Amino acid sequence: MDRLFVCYPKCTTCQKAERWLKEHGIAAEMRNIKEQNPSQEELTRWFRASGLPLKKFFNTSGMVYREMELSKKLPGMSEEEQLALLSTDGMLVKRPILTDGNTVLVGFHEKEWEQALLK
Repeated sequence: MDRLFVCYPKCTTCQKAERWLKEHGIAAEMRNIKEQNPSQEELTRWFRASGLPLKKFFNTSGMVYREMELSKKLPGMSEEEQLALLSTDGMLVKRPILTDGNTVLVGFHEKEWEQALLK
C-alpha cells in the first residue's frame, strides 16, 4: 500500500514533516485534513494499527479542542464516541499522520520517523 500523509498545509510541524519526507526521498500521497477529514473507519483502523492511546490522536493544543473543553469530556467518553467525534472535524485530529496501512505515525518526531522509515 502507498503511504498517506495527512496534514494541514499551514501547520509548521506538517511543513517540517513534508520537508523531511522529501529530503529522504519518501513518497506519500498528501491529503489536506481540513478539506478531507479522516473517516471514523480510517481513524479506527489507524488507532488500532498504531498501538497508541486514543488521546494521542487528538490535537490537544488546537482551538477546537480547547473550545469544546475536551480535556474534561474525553475521560467520560467511550472509544467509539471519541473516534466519532474525531471524524467530525479535521482540526481535532493531531497531525501530521503518516501511514502505509501497517505503520501509523502521529505527529512529527524526527527520531521516531527515522526509526520507522529509514530501516
